[in-house]
Amino acid sequence: MSKAPTKNKLQNPAAAFYGLVISAGLLSIIGLVMVFSASSIYSLDTKGSSIAIFIRQLIFLAFCIPMAILLSRLSHDRWKLLARFGLVISIALLLVVRIPGIGKSVNGNQNWISLKVVDVQPSELAKFLLILWASQLLASRLNAGFMRVNVLALIAPGFIIASALVMWGRDLGTASVLMAILGGLLFVSGIPLRLVGTLTATAAVAIGFLIATTQYRAARWSVFLNPFDPAQYKNEGWQPAHSLLGLASGGIFGVGLGGSRQKWGNLPEAHTDFIFAVIGEELGLLGTLFILALLGTLIYCSLRIAMRSTDSFTRFACAGIASWIAIQTILNIGSAVSLLPVVGVTLPLLSYGGSALIATYLGIAFIASSALRDPEIKSEVKNFVAQRLHR
Repeated sequence: MSKAPTKNKLQNPAAAFYGLVISAGLLSIIGLVMVFSASSIYSLDTKGSSIAIFIRQLIFLAFCIPMAILLSRLSHDRWKLLARFGLVISIALLLVVRIPGIGKSVNGNQNWISLKVVDVQPSELAKFLLILWASQLLASRLNAGFMRVNVLALIAPGFIIASALVMWGRDLGTASVLMAILGGLLFVSGIPLRLVGTLTATAAVAIGFLIATTQYRAARWSVFLNPFDPAQYKNEGWQPAHSLLGLASGGIFGVGLGGSRQKWGNLPEAHTDFIFAVIGEELGLLGTLFILALLGTLIYCSLRIAMRSTDSFTRFACAGIASWIAIQTILNIGSAVSLLPVVGVTLPLLSYGGSALIATYLGIAFIASSALRDPEIKSEVKNFVAQRLHR
């Protein structure tokens, strides 16, 4: 008697949930290791200890994991309640940055809140909150049957206000991410592609204007295709040039964990904006491809969960979070390989930064919560856990 064909594991309803959890977990662990490696010299020089920055990231991660587990059990109604106030909370947080004595400037950008013990970047939390807010509005209009007529006027003003407040603090990178998230949400809402194209072109012109009218941004734009230009190499070309040097010297297998030369003062922000260059130098081409595969898995599983959901709010929010992670990945790695000008955004789950890590884990918690509300996935996960406990 022939055996029944084995069910394709990828067709398992819970496969996307497992992929989400595993890819997020592996990226977090690798990120922690690479933050330690990339920051050790800078940390010793500025903090007096080679592990100071690593310890801070470890504390943030130790906070994020139980937070995500707890929030993954949050009810649908609680998430929708938070979504209703997402825009108000975002604007309030972004305005707090402007209060003297509370707001803090870092590298020329006034986008931090100083809590003495730790600094918080509210624009990171605003990304997640705006996605929830917009998704709740899109879902309400879709259910009412007049999505395409009102979608642009419905959510664009909120994103424009938030982006303007971020730009007030001179943070073009985060403002670009917010506008790209808006574009992703408009795309998944089903508006005509010609309108998406028009909006994209308008946003590109606006960003171009902001670049052209600011000297340091214009200089960054002028050198990203040739950072080794002798006229700019020691100025705006320094970061992208040494990022490329790190990636090139890594070869296929890398120089070995901890062996980066660029982190010895040559590559500013090695543990934040340019951690991908350190990964490429120490772990080689294979290491960077593995990172790309994990990030791709995280995004793909998020979209799979979105497509399985029967709830409009959940579908929009999961797709929006996937767009957010994808956009930041493209901008960060594009800067590292000099295909895009340096915009100063972190690589999700890999770069150092407590605010960014917490915000990303909030997004992952929402997607996990959405998956666990699916009866088939919930049943499969329960059976899997029960089997492991009985072994």
